[in-house]
Amino acid sequence: MQASIANQLRSHLSSRGLLSLLVVAVAAIPLLFVISHSWQLSTERWLGLWSSRLPGLIWNTLSLAIWVAVGSFALGVSAAWLIVKREFIGRRLAIWLLVLPLTIPTYVFAHIYTSLLDSNGWLGRFWQYLFGAGADIPELYNLVGVSFVLSLAGFSYVFLLVRDALSHTHQNLEEAARIQGAGPRRVFWQVSLPLLRPAIAAGLALVVLHVLSDFGAVSMLRYQTFTLSIYLQMNVRFDSQAAAGLSFILVCFSLTFLVLERFFRKRQRFYSNAQSRKVEPQPATPLEQVLIWLWLGLISLFAFLLPLAWMLVWSWEAWLSDLINAAFWGYVGNSLLVSLLAASVAVVAALPVALYHAKQRNMLSQSYVHMAGIGFVLPGPVIALGILSFVLAVLPNLYGTLLVLVLAMVIRFLPLAVQSQESAAQQLTPSIEQAGRSLGAGPLRNLRQVILPMMRGGMISAWVLVFIDTLKELPATLLLRPTGFDTLPVRIWIEASEEMLELAAPAALMLVIGTLPILWFLMRPTRHAQHG
Repeated sequence: MQASIANQLRSHLSSRGLLSLLVVAVAAIPLLFVISHSWQLSTERWLGLWSSRLPGLIWNTLSLAIWVAVGSFALGVSAAWLIVKREFIGRRLAIWLLVLPLTIPTYVFAHIYTSLLDSNGWLGRFWQYLFGAGADIPELYNLVGVSFVLSLAGFSYVFLLVRDALSHTHQNLEEAARIQGAGPRRVFWQVSLPLLRPAIAAGLALVVLHVLSDFGAVSMLRYQTFTLSIYLQMNVRFDSQAAAGLSFILVCFSLTFLVLERFFRKRQRFYSNAQSRKVEPQPATPLEQVLIWLWLGLISLFAFLLPLAWMLVWSWEAWLSDLINAAFWGYVGNSLLVSLLAASVAVVAALPVALYHAKQRNMLSQSYVHMAGIGFVLPGPVIALGILSFVLAVLPNLYGTLLVLVLAMVIRFLPLAVQSQESAAQQLTPSIEQAGRSLGAGPLRNLRQVILPMMRGGMISAWVLVFIDTLKELPATLLLRPTGFDTLPVRIWIEASEEMLELAAPAALMLVIGTLPILWFLMRPTRHAQHG
């Protein structure tokens, strides 16, 4: 027993253990400052928040999460089912069209659809053509409108996970149900859908967490949720304690949801015989092909094709008007600079955590991984609040510098870097490191010449994922950027508020183009499977 404790203490005091502790301590800064500041709120102020804001914010946020979850479930599950179960013309194209919405940030969706549904917009004119010139055009500035936008932006997560689960399920149970006389509808609801519950739960968890942390879409559509209220408390009312109190409640909601999701997913495990046949898509009849493309085409039209067409048309207008000038490319350069720095620092910071957990595999290393994942739970405004409070209290000279913004981005997306490198580190065996040491290599040389080359793929994946998400991050950039340092998301937000379409469109298009590499990484398993 004493030897075991001594071994754990020795491993904790190793260079990897100490570096991991340092990384997770920095990652925990926003959460610690949110908790400490929220505790400074007096009972009277908590009661004031409850009587004036909290009931409405809770209702708005939870209602939005439920509506978006339902919309993403309907779009994602139906699309995945058709893709996996039927073979039809253009099936591979349909897969890409259903994944490409991931390249469009939610605030870009919100800006585009408010423009499209304007009385002079494409959809607005089409609506009045169908129902008459005086017909009221649907508005997005309500629960249904915001849910529509966020469902289009988030259903692809459900589609990807459910499609992967369907591709690896077996047909025996479905065939057994059909033999017993069950029709296709009953087989779907009572056999197929229950088998997909873990994948659906994971996809909806991603969607709900994105809804809880979304700032761009809700701010553009003026729908009061916790994230928007936190931003207003900080940037308009300059009340950091009230912002911290609201942040603490939002974090509690996010953690509660994650715990419940994990609990129910663990109770939904299904096993099948290894000899059973995998799902094979059945050729669709001509009528089925028409119906399939009517549905998938409608989803693709609203989720990607219309926004892309809008961006291309208005970007062309901006090009003809010479609005894509040196200032615009300066915003592009600022976005690339922040993303480059954040991705590089995040990969380096995540490395000791990933290696320590891969080697030790104990409760302490697991807690480090969880603490490094705080960025998944804390929305951008909350992280910005924590970093801002820490800097003003401890390092006031750094306030307003690029370093503060990069630090916030690293904490926000550190979980992506840790997860990608941890999976790569699992491939390392103790014998590999021992072989290097037996040849006389010291720890640093062993790391440089043996460990890092074997982890290259995971490190590249981590770098790309952090780079892409940093490129799209809006609220933390708005709150922490240096004076005069505008990025593409900031310019979209500013120009959208001023309805400068020809200026917002090129910035939005650049974000889409810059985000395309993430799809290459997401679709690599599919591509390998198809060529295998």
